[in-house]
Amino acid sequence: MKIAIVCYPTFGGSGVVATELGIALAERGHEIHFITYKQPVRLELLSWNIQFHEVSVPPYPLFKYQPYELALSSKLVNIVKRYKIDLLHVHYAIPHAYAGYMAKQMLKAEGIHVPMVTTLHGTDITLVGNHPFYKPAVTFSINESDVVTSVSQSLKDDTLRLFDVHRDIQVVPNFIDVSKYNNTFTDCQRDMMAEPHERIITHISNLRPVKRVMDIIEVFDRIVAEMPAKLLLVGDGPEKKPAEELCRRKGISDKVIFFGNSSEINKILCFSDLFLLPSEKESFGLAALEAMASGVPVISTNTGGLPEVNEDGVSGYLSNVGDVRDMSIKALSILKDPETLATFKSQARRSAQKFDTKSILPLYEATYELAFENASNGI
Repeated sequence: MKIAIVCYPTFGGSGVVATELGIALAERGHEIHFITYKQPVRLELLSWNIQFHEVSVPPYPLFKYQPYELALSSKLVNIVKRYKIDLLHVHYAIPHAYAGYMAKQMLKAEGIHVPMVTTLHGTDITLVGNHPFYKPAVTFSINESDVVTSVSQSLKDDTLRLFDVHRDIQVVPNFIDVSKYNNTFTDCQRDMMAEPHERIITHISNLRPVKRVMDIIEVFDRIVAEMPAKLLLVGDGPEKKPAEELCRRKGISDKVIFFGNSSEINKILCFSDLFLLPSEKESFGLAALEAMASGVPVISTNTGGLPEVNEDGVSGYLSNVGDVRDMSIKALSILKDPETLATFKSQARRSAQKFDTKSILPLYEATYELAFENASNGI
């Protein structure tokens, strides 16, 4: 099958999942065409059945804002015709589902019918997509997709609650290749980051306010008051400088390392003893899953799709949003006793297995078959 994948090419979860999906599909013999404004960060190698097509928006003095949706839909039309694409898979409702629909209509006028699968990832629904300015277009695009998937039951529920959707939504969770998180790196030396007696706590995100980075600092401050520890913060975003300032005020700057963005997440996680994810909202929690696959227990909030990923009392613990005291107590209960930590590490790795690529990829292939069926039946 020839599949065009439209996604954001950045470090965010939707782009990572879309890229890993394309790579996995190519390994199963499908021909994959990534279409976006730059090469996705997780797409390291191109091959005969993995190609990247850049969407360029020519500058024009009439436009205050460059019309990316128009350029994307036109690019989709050209790629579908040139490579005889069988199916479009667009990730993130804004603007990809809308651009995909426009491309379908232009192709239809030429007698070319291409089904479209739309995958909803989170803020495209709960934050941006729900804004009154975008909501009509997002609602229309969802309803006009041949198949719609969401990455968690929680996100499906939110979508049905917030939008007037009259088609079914398939829940296909995010996934990872567990075999890539086997912690066998020869250069994985803990003493590069911490002393042997120190525990290592990690957080990975785009450091936006929704991630509640200040809560991470507060939780770590309570942990380090009870035992030696280091905090590794991976990612970049608007909360980085305020977090650095809070560390200075608390006098713990020497115990916190800010990495910035990194493409070596699995190597960083192999250092870690605990992962913190105190988000205000998470549609799924891909970072938590990556940590679990590395054998790192997770302390997260019980919001959105996180309880579907982080099993309370097994792969880690859940706490209410903003309850840094409860998170700290639960974190210390795991970290203080070596046997307890070893048990949670083993359980976290085992819990991640159900989200392995081998289990989830067939679900996506089934949605593709359903898209062809729905398109042919006019559903």
